[in-house]
Amino acid sequence: MIVIFIDNIENFLAFLEKRIMDEIFYEFKEVKINSDLASEIKIEIVLHFLAKVSDHLILYETNQLILKPTQSNVDEEVVKTLQEIFNKVDSSLILVKGKIREIFLSYSS
Repeated sequence: MIVIFIDNIENFLAFLEKRIMDEIFYEFKEVKINSDLASEIKIEIVLHFLAKVSDHLILYETNQLILKPTQSNVDEEVVKTLQEIFNKVDSSLILVKGKIREIFLSYSS
């Protein structure tokens, strides 16, 4: 499998036409920068999908850093907003929570 990291979501959207499935997988990661007691947490949303070129599977991936108030439910808002964006590109696209690498490895075993 070849992994291609795309710097921003706009370019990520441009590569969606190469996908082999309608699912766009996402995961949230908390970014540990320092251990102070700030009122905001930095989280990263990672998006990825599979494509196929010849006999090779390609994993396209991008991420976006988000500031999250500590008691906020911003995760749901981000997913809802992203789903709306993907619906404008192609209404068949579905956001699925999960790590595609683990799903792919378990599927291909």
